[in-house]
Amino acid sequence: MLRDFELRDLEYFLSFFADAEASQHVGGPSGREDTWRRMLAGAGLWHLTGVGMWAVAERGGGSAIGHVGFFDFLRGCEPSIEGQAEMGWILAPVAHGKGYASEACEAALGWFEEHFGRQPIWALISPGNDPSMKLASKLGFQRQADGTYREKPQTIWLRPA
Repeated sequence: MLRDFELRDLEYFLSFFADAEASQHVGGPSGREDTWRRMLAGAGLWHLTGVGMWAVAERGGGSAIGHVGFFDFLRGCEPSIEGQAEMGWILAPVAHGKGYASEACEAALGWFEEHFGRQPIWALISPGNDPSMKLASKLGFQRQADGTYREKPQTIWLRPA
């Protein structure tokens, strides 16, 4: 299920971003302060932009096992996608291979279209993150010409309007 972040979700964030292997495709490990800021950014975007991130949790009030949503982080990437919707999804390794990412992303996209209509949505995916690329394709994203973000190669995906 998708739900608002709760303070208890910090434990999921800290665990995920302390794990070098799990976080390798999303900037790598980060300390407590930077991880807290990541969580705050996902939650705080709602108030300022009308979009943001949800916690992904198993039904029945479980702890977070991932997060998914929409944002414009004003990324300095090439090509620029600034000012346009971007989608991201992260699931803890314990949640991999269970269909949770697909289910969460489909629900998020349904919410987005209900509130904003069908608009182009971007996704940046690190090279080598084959499961995310497979999911992006399943969700209707189409691979574009590769680009860069923070001087590192990125695959660029677009879900057309």
